[in-house]
Amino acid sequence: MSSIIKNDKKTIRAWTFYDWANSSFPLVINSAIFPAFYEYQTTVRDEQGQIINDTVNVLGHTFKNTELYSYFVSLALLVVCFTAPILSGIADYRGNKKRFLAQFCILGSFSCAGLFFFDKNHMILSMIPFLTATIGYWGSLVFYNAYLPEIATVDMQDKVSAKGFALGYIGSSILLIINLVLITLGSKAKEAGGENFYPAKYAFITVAIWWFCFALYTLRNLPKGIGNGSGEKQKNVLSKGFKELLKVFRELKDQTALKRFLRSYFFYNMGVQTVMYMATLFAAKEIDWPSEDYKKTALIVSILLIQFLGVAGSFLFSWVSSKIGNVKALGIAIFIWILICVSVFLFINTPVEFYCVAASVGLVMGGIQALSRSTYSKLLPETKDHASYFSFFDVTEKIGIVVGTFSFGLIEGLTGSMRQSVLALISFFAIGFILLLFIPKKKSIA
Repeated sequence: MSSIIKNDKKTIRAWTFYDWANSSFPLVINSAIFPAFYEYQTTVRDEQGQIINDTVNVLGHTFKNTELYSYFVSLALLVVCFTAPILSGIADYRGNKKRFLAQFCILGSFSCAGLFFFDKNHMILSMIPFLTATIGYWGSLVFYNAYLPEIATVDMQDKVSAKGFALGYIGSSILLIINLVLITLGSKAKEAGGENFYPAKYAFITVAIWWFCFALYTLRNLPKGIGNGSGEKQKNVLSKGFKELLKVFRELKDQTALKRFLRSYFFYNMGVQTVMYMATLFAAKEIDWPSEDYKKTALIVSILLIQFLGVAGSFLFSWVSSKIGNVKALGIAIFIWILICVSVFLFINTPVEFYCVAASVGLVMGGIQALSRSTYSKLLPETKDHASYFSFFDVTEKIGIVVGTFSFGLIEGLTGSMRQSVLALISFFAIGFILLLFIPKKKSIA
């Protein structure tokens, strides 16, 4: 059985640096460049920029392009939901979380490079790299997050979690700025390259390189992890994984605070993650932009605004939680999210209004993510099964995103408007807020 020295600066630095590495995926691939590239590739517009056709045909069925995008996100996360619990049980038994972290990292980063070959005429094949990159990203986070209670004491977990998210926001923003410069320079060569030359495609390769290369520092310096088994190779290691999961299921029955937090987290995080995936596509369709070029610039600026304010928000809510407790701090963040979604549904139509919303989202995005991770970590019982416990956290999160993105796409498909889908987000946050009120007080989070 291996052990890890808690609050060790080198270990914490190695752990938080993976946020720096992998956050390039949610920003560049999920939020900024790939959604805009996908929407541009699958939308036909007239000379004035008005949409003529925004549907795609897949396997004989016609979908709204953004509707299909949300379904692919849902499918990828369903795969993670089914595989991560088994793998995390095995990782807890053998104490080899780092190996699984590395394998999912390689899958995700290499898949990002595969997006370079995106072709709208072969939609299924083109979206497979997006599918596997999403699996790699979220799969790696199961084992990454499971390290938190092993490397930091309870009183340090809010701060360490916030530091990770802050580094992620800063690192991914740097890469996005680099890509914007390269795309701007590359656009000048588009005429020479012809209509099939798309500078944005090279951004997907930079994400692959950034993610993989910087993750090497984490993989080199992060300890192997704490295991509860002998670590020897056994034929029944798969059944050991299932047994670990069943053990956690039984233990959850007696963890009232943990169960109620997970219920609340399921709903409010459903809203948070759906916003992260669909915000760019929503803005591209629902905001009245003066021109196509202005829209492209404005979307990137707003995303950078969210990123940099996200850094401040991570530390702001960490400070708030130290004064009033994690649960109350989360309640404030969720209430702000409700106000944001109501405003988007009722009022947001112009670029200036969208900038105001982006700034508000930035302040609460990083804060609610960092607090959620550390709050769950604080609520864990004394255990060595951290990967198994965090797999439940991960499955709760992923099923929530599946429901959120699927319902967002389905409502748009039924009503023809993404704005109507915002009503679902409001209900997710409202339910999460109400359930949060029923979490019993615990010294570590009060």
